[in-house]
Amino acid sequence: MDKNNIRMKCEKVNFYYGRKRALDDINLDIYKNSVTAIIGPSGCGKSTLIRLYNRMNDLIPRTRLEGKIFLDDKNIYDIGSDVVEIRRKVGMVFQKPNPFPKTIFENISYGLEVNGEKDKTFINDRVISSLKKAALWCEVKDRLHDSALQLSGGQQQRLCIARCLAVEPEVILFDEPCASLDPISTQKIEELILELKKTYTIIIVTHNMQQAARVSDFTAFLYIGKLVEFGTTEKLFTVPKEKLTEEYLTGKFG
Repeated sequence: MDKNNIRMKCEKVNFYYGRKRALDDINLDIYKNSVTAIIGPSGCGKSTLIRLYNRMNDLIPRTRLEGKIFLDDKNIYDIGSDVVEIRRKVGMVFQKPNPFPKTIFENISYGLEVNGEKDKTFINDRVISSLKKAALWCEVKDRLHDSALQLSGGQQQRLCIARCLAVEPEVILFDEPCASLDPISTQKIEELILELKKTYTIIIVTHNMQQAARVSDFTAFLYIGKLVEFGTTEKLFTVPKEKLTEEYLTGKFG
């Protein structure tokens, strides 16, 4: 693992909800143009960790972070950091598709317009290119002015991915992106993730061990807020170093 190829990094990260420690001394490197899966049983801190990468936990009262999280060489929690810019660079796709109650076109153009873009041709071209990158264009090109809420669940999730891509992030966070989708839609999302890693750095939280094995290059195993093991997915799944990792992967708990 090439240390010069690190895009994001956690250093001695502890995170608290009130007095409760949810993450305990996390050190974790995220590599460029790769997919890193975060796995572990429910309540182990997976979603808490992924939400730290774009400061989504800032929105929760009485939370506190210790340690540092870097995007390239900049600590995103430094005083004076531009949180809006961080969230543009580090986009997020949530567990349940959350399209805006707007048209398909407006869902994609919204982020550009909020950021001050006024060039209609530029916006139109970016909407089209984002839908193509999200493998949705062929399905919606004749429906751009229909409500996004009319799309199927799988299409809505790809629309949310397109909305994220429109503002040109560097890192994309997926928090259980297929949890509410059928197998066919899940396969499309997984194929899309494999395509997107050519351009973006991807972190995915998943409960699905088979999904982690299929799509990720690296895997981090969390248990009760601690990082038990991190390594290439192939090695972690076939010859885990820690007994706890082996027990989780073989279904002895979780």
